[in-house]
Amino acid sequence: SFEKTIDFFTHKIGVNGCTILGVLGESNRLVESERKELISIATSISDKMCVGTSHSGTHATLKLSEQAMADGAHSVMITPSKEPVPDQSTIIQYYKNIYQGLGDNVPIVLQDHPASTMVHMSMDSMKAIIQECPSIQCVKLESLPTPPKIRSLVPWIKDNNRNVSILTGLGALYGLFDLQCGTNGFMTGFAFPEILLALYEEQVLRGNESNAKMLYQKYLPLIVFEQQPGVAFRKE
Repeated sequence: SFEKTIDFFTHKIGVNGCTILGVLGESNRLVESERKELISIATSISDKMCVGTSHSGTHATLKLSEQAMADGAHSVMITPSKEPVPDQSTIIQYYKNIYQGLGDNVPIVLQDHPASTMVHMSMDSMKAIIQECPSIQCVKLESLPTPPKIRSLVPWIKDNNRNVSILTGLGALYGLFDLQCGTNGFMTGFAFPEILLALYEEQVLRGNESNAKMLYQKYLPLIVFEQQPGVAFRKE
């Protein structure tokens, strides 16, 4: 059940947090009452729940975010909205409007996932958004290729004294390479997060690159297999 899954991940495995209602689940098929019920169940089990609140409309995104926080969410995850005429300045303004509407007390995860949004955000735009929106505390980086973007973003974050983490998505397909470039962990739907937790601990916490490489190579076939449409039932 949904309750058992959240409890298992947060209390048995010991992940730092969970994300619900993301872009590849069933969130776009749920009505408001169903969203509210899922959020209430999840937040009753863990106080570290990130809730996806992306919508094509700015006002709708604001209202979904406010409702998620009122229902106990720790943070909200927002993707850029697709526009008829793609424009980087419009993407930046979208996030500024969200930030100004929510204020400083709502932590935001900026999700860059062009595979689902069809929005391609430049690194300059991402940096401008982080600079203009102090409540952005995390970037879920899922635009390929990820390593050069991580290598650009990590020192920039440090130079600008921002406490912003970078998390790997895309089913952890490129997980080891992302960690080697400086990401802070994972936020993805892989069915066995304990494997990703072990990979993070070996590569980042212990600095044992050989063990991390061994884990990655051992489980990469499973990670690749799970990316097939129709296989990851938890997201269908």
